[in-house]
Amino acid sequence: MGRTIGKVIATEKSPSTIDDFYFWTKSEMILNPFDVVKVTHLQNSVSYGVIEEISHITDTANFLADYISNDFGEVDASENTHRVGMNYVKAKVIGNTQNIYIPLINNSKVELADENEVAEALGLKNVKNPVTCGYLEMYSSNEDRVQLPVELDSRFLIGPEGAHLNISGISGLAAKTSYAMFLLKSIQDKYLEKNDPEDDVAFVLFNVKGKDLLAIDEMNEFETAEEKKEVLDLYEKLHMSTQPFQNVHYYYPYSGNKIGNTYLPKEAYEEQRKLNKAKLYKYSYEDDKDNLDLMFASMDDPAQTMDSIINYIITNQGSFGGLDDWEDFLDEVQKYCRAGSAGDKEITVASWRKFNRIIRKSIYRNEIFGTVRNNDEETRIGEALKHIKGNEVHVIDIAKLNEDMQGFVFGDAIRTIYDLQLGQFSEDENVNPPKKIVIFIDELNKYASQDTPKSSPILRQILDIAERGRSLGIILFAAEQFRSAIHSRVTGNCSTHAYGRTNAIEIAKADYKYVPQVYKNMMTRLKQGEYIIQNPVFRSLLNIKFPKPIYKQYKQ
Repeated sequence: MGRTIGKVIATEKSPSTIDDFYFWTKSEMILNPFDVVKVTHLQNSVSYGVIEEISHITDTANFLADYISNDFGEVDASENTHRVGMNYVKAKVIGNTQNIYIPLINNSKVELADENEVAEALGLKNVKNPVTCGYLEMYSSNEDRVQLPVELDSRFLIGPEGAHLNISGISGLAAKTSYAMFLLKSIQDKYLEKNDPEDDVAFVLFNVKGKDLLAIDEMNEFETAEEKKEVLDLYEKLHMSTQPFQNVHYYYPYSGNKIGNTYLPKEAYEEQRKLNKAKLYKYSYEDDKDNLDLMFASMDDPAQTMDSIINYIITNQGSFGGLDDWEDFLDEVQKYCRAGSAGDKEITVASWRKFNRIIRKSIYRNEIFGTVRNNDEETRIGEALKHIKGNEVHVIDIAKLNEDMQGFVFGDAIRTIYDLQLGQFSEDENVNPPKKIVIFIDELNKYASQDTPKSSPILRQILDIAERGRSLGIILFAAEQFRSAIHSRVTGNCSTHAYGRTNAIEIAKADYKYVPQVYKNMMTRLKQGEYIIQNPVFRSLLNIKFPKPIYKQYKQ
């Protein structure tokens, strides 16, 4: 039996209903929103409720009466009339052990639930294909405290039942990258343990900030031995390995001095090269000219003039078929910018000049655009991702590139993955893609915001993945500061949503319409390492915590 903390109260104005009920409890009883309580109901069944609101009430008729009883506002005066007070709690019914949903009866005892009952109430028991997504802590007093791992059926996170994750929260405090990486590690742990070639998963991550994800296969450097023990113990309690990521490959933008286009220190790069887990990526004219449209992703092209030029080049019209490299290509484009030049008569010289300005800004004197030498250190992103295998993690560094180039690299990678899973490379040698590929990108607002031009090829690709990726085994894990800024067809197709700390302006937006007000208010004061999670298999929103990263994080 759990500890009794109060009784159900049903009044004329606040009756119990099928969906919710109220109960009174002592003023000194510490409860929090998201705590689970249980009530014995009809036919010896048990109903579970999750706390939504907590209010304090006294028998004072109004504010003025209380002011007068304190000697007309003397703050040090003793109250002449003793006020009777209590807390009353609103709870949402989340289940009944015998599926009896008749409203709870007045004066029924309300009790705290134990660990087993909390798991049953929230639908966390006997989870098939479990993947840890954090842990719950309930009840503040030590003797009642409940701490249990939260496990989600992986089929509802990375398909086929449900797919795609969206993480939102303000910069820094919400720790979006840390939470995404925690989930990815949990998935890799589970699939490494499973070791089933018929059901495997690989990961493609984009490093968009500093050196965030450039040492994820190295152990974190904890400040003290106690902190390390505490974190590792928590990972064990969550049924996860105490090792960082396995099978990691890093790709850095090419630079003549190796590290000119990355924030990674040279000695760290040399160490990764020694272990054969780092390469430099380039884009060759012959293989990558087909992706020129990605350079125009953030630009409106209502008359589709840029589209026409790109099509002219890709189909090798004019002299574009016989070119060897990007320098020749830029020279050729300049010829079309001269008045009276021969070319497609539908395309004006002014259009060629606009195309030339945009394309030169990205390609001219950019070392990433060059011939890929046939050595072990240089590669194309498209070529590298074609050969991705199960349980591998491919980290593509784009942090030091400008925004247009970041979009180009991201667009090229997801286009390659999409083609790979569609079977476009099945004839090529050593191509054996995993059943699922999880793509993680932070700052999704750069590529799929409400304001992104509809003609953007990157937006089209992301929408394709959001809407059809689940059936192809392409799963999108994305993060951004403000969820309301993201294209509704992306967020609408995500089965899992993680809400980190955000601000009051954001929670007033329509995206949060169905979140109870008290939970919205909690979103403005969540701590670092704390998230509110939503998934169809959970019977309620869950307030979960997750441990510090186990992989190395460079000091900022």
